[in-house]
Amino acid sequence: MRDVAIIGVGQVAVGEHWTTSIRHLALGALQAAMGEAGVRRADMLYVGNMLSGELTGQEHLGALVADFAGMRGTEAFKIEAACGSGAGALRMGYIAVAGGMADIVVVVGVEKMTDMSGADVTAALAMAADGDYEASQGLSFVAVNALLMRRYMFEHGYDRQDFSFFAVNAHRNASHNPNGMFQFPVTAGQFARAKLVCDPISLLDSSPVCDGAAAVVLAPADVARSLSPAPVRIGASAVGTDAVAVHDRRDPLVLDGAVLSVRRAYQQFGGGPEDIDLFELHDAFSIMAALSLEAAGFAERGGGVRLALEEDIGLSGRIPIATMGGLKARGHPVGASGVYQVVDVVQQLRGLAGANQVPNARIGMAQSVGGSGATVITHILERMVE
Repeated sequence: MRDVAIIGVGQVAVGEHWTTSIRHLALGALQAAMGEAGVRRADMLYVGNMLSGELTGQEHLGALVADFAGMRGTEAFKIEAACGSGAGALRMGYIAVAGGMADIVVVVGVEKMTDMSGADVTAALAMAADGDYEASQGLSFVAVNALLMRRYMFEHGYDRQDFSFFAVNAHRNASHNPNGMFQFPVTAGQFARAKLVCDPISLLDSSPVCDGAAAVVLAPADVARSLSPAPVRIGASAVGTDAVAVHDRRDPLVLDGAVLSVRRAYQQFGGGPEDIDLFELHDAFSIMAALSLEAAGFAERGGGVRLALEEDIGLSGRIPIATMGGLKARGHPVGASGVYQVVDVVQQLRGLAGANQVPNARIGMAQSVGGSGATVITHILERMVE
């Protein structure tokens, strides 16, 4: 297998793009990434997306985006893995380049969610849960996470306010991100007063419904230096899965899919959690951030919230997370979020994160979660040195 590098990244601002179609969103990110990489064509194109059929009436995004981007004839596919679709598309692109099937691959994650009613979006998102045994019983996706959070609080002795620094940290970082949806800070007091969505989850525990697109360009690492002045090597790409229904899992408060995914990534990379300088995790809800920190080896069981309470997840903390706002404050256009996370890590490793720069960042990890933990995709990225 060949080493793989990212030679270009691009993104559009996350927000409510009512007058912009899904193809235009994808094109904006794709052109930015290809322009930075200095390439006009690609051997393959992978589009990460979850809900285009349900929310925009458009499937067949691979060929649609390829044609609209002037790459008609290019091999192109849509990749779907619930909220992990963007990371799934990157995984497919990585395999293609590593396996020698392609030299230049473009990966774009895109989602357009805000044109539909809240009820329609909630119903669509619930398709990431088990349709027969969760969604059919009236469980929305926020309800599944509320049950997890309530159980976590019960088992480990926390209260709702103990989760506040996840939101405080994310919003603080998003306030310096020009592509973030919520570019303003929040306080612990505002968190305490936030409207409950599904007890114990409040608005400030939850990522927003939004639109967006992000893209990366991949190439073999041995030629990346000739194509980019600041390539970033993909040191690991790994996937773990678990039961879709939470009640079918070994332990609802252990993300076994994430444990498998990150263990495989660490093994492939040849390191461990002590080597990671920043972690872009899947903070769609505060509880998922806590569980992800534990699954990835940064905290013992029940210790994820403790990391937040001690502010060890801040930019100067032991393991910085959500460094550009994360899903919570940058926004969570579901099929695109996994690619946004990787773009954030690339910015950090290139030293281009501005006020949000993690000092001396050399190795970063991005982890995207499909559903409530059924598909987990982990990538470890490393700054390439001459």
